[in-house]
Amino acid sequence: MDGKFIVIEGPDGTGKTTQAKRLTTVLQSAGFDVVHVREPGGCPSAERIRALLVEGEPGDLLNWTEALLMNAARHELVERVIKPALAAGKWVISDRYYHSTLAYQGGGLGLDEQKLKSLIDMATGGLEPDLLLAFALSPEAALTRARERDDEEKRFEAREDAYHARVREAYGKVLAEAGARGPFAEIDASGSIQDVQARVGKAVAQAFPGAL
Repeated sequence: MDGKFIVIEGPDGTGKTTQAKRLTTVLQSAGFDVVHVREPGGCPSAERIRALLVEGEPGDLLNWTEALLMNAARHELVERVIKPALAAGKWVISDRYYHSTLAYQGGGLGLDEQKLKSLIDMATGGLEPDLLLAFALSPEAALTRARERDDEEKRFEAREDAYHARVREAYGKVLAEAGARGPFAEIDASGSIQDVQARVGKAVAQAFPGAL
C-alpha cells in the first residue's frame, strides 16, 4: 500500500499520545514502515520551538506569536519529515495537526480564523490527512487527566477553565468541518487503554481494508 497519513486529534487528556504509540506498534507488526510524530515537534528544529510553546507560563507569549510559532514548527515537520516519509511509501501517525491550531489559538485565544487558515496553508502546503481520528472524552475527565501529568509541559493546561471550554467548543466545529472534507472517525476515548485501542484499530481497518 502507498504511504498513509493518519492524524489523531482531540483536547488534552484524551489519550492521543498513548494510542498513537500503540497504533504505530500495531502497524509495524503488520509489516508497515511507520513514522510516529507529534505537534508541536516531531523533528529537532520543531522540538526546539515546542519548548517555547509548552513550557513556561500562560501569557509569556503574545497570542499571535504563539500561533506563528505553532505554524513554524508545523512547517518544519511537514517539509522535513511527513512529506518525505509519505513519498517513500511510509505511514505517518501524527499526534495532533493543524486542527489543534484552529481550536487552541482560534477558539481558545480568539484569533481570526481566516488568518490562521492562511498560516496553516503556508505551513502545510495543503497536505491533508488520509484519516482523521477525533478523540472524544468528557471535559472533566480530559482536563483532570491533562493536569495530573507529571511533566514540565503545563503552559496550556495552566490556563483558566473558560479557555479550555472555548477550545472544546471550537473543536466541535473544527472536527465537524474536517469530517465533511475527508475520511474521519470519532473515537470514544473513555474506558481502558485496551478498549480505546480496539476502537482505533476498527476505524483504521475500515478506512484501509487489508491494512490490519
